[in-house]
Amino acid sequence: MAYVITSKCERAGLCVDVCPTDSIHFVDDDPEWPTYYINPETCIECAACEAECPNEAIFHEDDVPDEYTDDIQKNADFFDSGPGKDLV
Repeated sequence: MAYVITSKCERAGLCVDVCPTDSIHFVDDDPEWPTYYINPETCIECAACEAECPNEAIFHEDDVPDEYTDDIQKNADFFDSGPGKDLV
């Protein structure tokens, strides 16, 4: 399991600065991929990103609120078939 950034994300970017494994990525100016995304393969579940997020948009995958469960798949898709696939 890993952490997931939900659509509550407003791209403050503080999570990127504290991630010890550089697992958080984004693309500029792409409406299909509007938030930051956490690579589930490299996330070590340290929770540093969750604590730093001013929008409370980051959750452990098991704790994502029901209204944001689609964001779990969106995060995985970013690395499986989206712009993050070249980062894996």
